[in-house]
Amino acid sequence: MIKGLAITPPVIGRISIGKLVQKDNKWLPEKDDSFTLTTQVQNRDGWLLHPLHQALVDQASNGKIRAIPVRLLFNSSELNLRAEYSAFDRSNGRPLCVGNGESARRSSKEGLEEVNCAGPDRCPFGQSVGCKLYGRLNVQVDGQQDALGTFIFRTTGYNSVRTLAARLKYFEAVSGGLTHYLPLLLRLRAKTTTQSYRTPVYFVDLTLRDGDDLAKVVAQAKVEAEQALEAGIDTVQLEAAAKQLLQNGQFEDTEEEVPQLLEEFYPEKEGESEGSKSQTPTRTTRLTRQLGKANQA
Repeated sequence: MIKGLAITPPVIGRISIGKLVQKDNKWLPEKDDSFTLTTQVQNRDGWLLHPLHQALVDQASNGKIRAIPVRLLFNSSELNLRAEYSAFDRSNGRPLCVGNGESARRSSKEGLEEVNCAGPDRCPFGQSVGCKLYGRLNVQVDGQQDALGTFIFRTTGYNSVRTLAARLKYFEAVSGGLTHYLPLLLRLRAKTTTQSYRTPVYFVDLTLRDGDDLAKVVAQAKVEAEQALEAGIDTVQLEAAAKQLLQNGQFEDTEEEVPQLLEEFYPEKEGESEGSKSQTPTRTTRLTRQLGKANQA
């Protein structure tokens, strides 16, 4: 096994509640009030929609995907959802520092260092580079053909990360560690806060499917777990391998995966002077160049 390379769950598609739109030769993030499922291929018009996207649109009453039937690849909450405080180099997309609120791995000229992590609000380094909470949820969407493939939902939103983390822990506890066998629903919810000035803020939740009873679902999960074990499917070894592969690398995200994420981390500030833009390329300018190179490849 190659050391220093984090091996993540296989990804066959992306789930987002927003998209990148091209305006004035720049790619800018645009929020949405529905889910979008895409492949990992993009053209000049953006990410190509996954075939399952249209199927879910056809099932939605108003043409907007507000819920996705999913299952989880693992029983372990920490494997299904990885959430960390993260900071990235705005010029090249490389991870700079990743921490859990107690300790962090920080990239420096001397190499990778182990440092204390106080969180982005109390860390001078984090404040200087723009550290944020960053979560990655891997799910399997009903109808996909790949038994070990997943769709990934990336978010920097506290509401989504906190809600998903709580739900996963609850489902893991109430099912006796059989989360993988529970039929679930990835839901898009909205709420208003004092900071949103009554404008809806969308976040992602994970629930049972409509009409399902918790006791019956858990009972069925136990039956499915026993059947899988009899068939020779070893989920314990699967999770042990997944954990080892994730810990094999310094950082989970690679340089080529980060450009779209940085639009969420470091959006272009409104009112930025033209002079400052001409001296230092903005994130959107750099992203446009990278997308252009990808399209030419």
